[in-house]
Amino acid sequence: MTVNGAQFEITDGPVRAVVNEVGAAPRILEIGGLPYLETYPEDHTPPMGCGAVLVPWPNRVLDGRWNYDGGVQQLALTEPARGNASHGLLRHTSWQPEIHYLDRITLGADVNVQPGWPVRLRATVTYRVQDGGLNVTHTVANRGHQPVPFGVGAHPYPRAGQAETDECTLELAATTALELDPERKVPVGDPVPVAGTDLDFRSARLLKGVELDTAFGGCLPAQDGLVHHVLRGPDGGVELWADPVFSWVQVYTPDGFPDRGRAVAIEPMTCPPNALNSGIDLITLAPGETWSASWGIRAVG
Repeated sequence: MTVNGAQFEITDGPVRAVVNEVGAAPRILEIGGLPYLETYPEDHTPPMGCGAVLVPWPNRVLDGRWNYDGGVQQLALTEPARGNASHGLLRHTSWQPEIHYLDRITLGADVNVQPGWPVRLRATVTYRVQDGGLNVTHTVANRGHQPVPFGVGAHPYPRAGQAETDECTLELAATTALELDPERKVPVGDPVPVAGTDLDFRSARLLKGVELDTAFGGCLPAQDGLVHHVLRGPDGGVELWADPVFSWVQVYTPDGFPDRGRAVAIEPMTCPPNALNSGIDLITLAPGETWSASWGIRAVG
């Protein structure tokens, strides 16, 4: 054990991943010895949400307040400076291994009934290294006695091998974007088309000089039925693919990622920020039902 939590390694040929028990967060993804995820020392907590699984909602809930079954639910304000509940309820939880083979691991955690959350859920995530990358499958099961809405997201920071972030181009499958309050980072209007705006990344654009902390939507699947977002450097790139239910993606370009500087988070989400209030693209599970979907990261070029 470390200050951070147990670390679980999985390998398949030239592909190696290490998953942190805290937040069920992938801490390392290497392919042929090259890094395809931003990392951090194993005795540190994940910086800037790095890799965390975001359940039962991704992103933010304004004032931590939402309505359920005719009553107001009040979540803890885990982003107090902005007055929001942020990134779900399992980001800092120790997830427990259910299976661990050479090339895969499944970790599970419970979302217990608590202030602001009325129905017990069981969440699992399976990481498998194969096909030149990392495949991630989420499941959520309703262990309570009432239907409940929820969303799922993840917070990876892909990187294109040894390339600097500002040397890379970004291409997104997104057709819309949400205007966010610049201080509170929650939506202030409806999704708007990106066509003809500086948020149009449907064709690859260089990231140098681009500052994003933006929720993109309308992510369209390609002919293979999957959504694709690509970060490409001078010598190759990395692709984040996802099932169509991950029709939202938050892109964040911080300058101060530890020991890296400029980095880029490409966060697949099933719903937008503040969805517990807007209701947009929430998934509702009846008692006893289970939901599952996948995304992944692989080298390209």
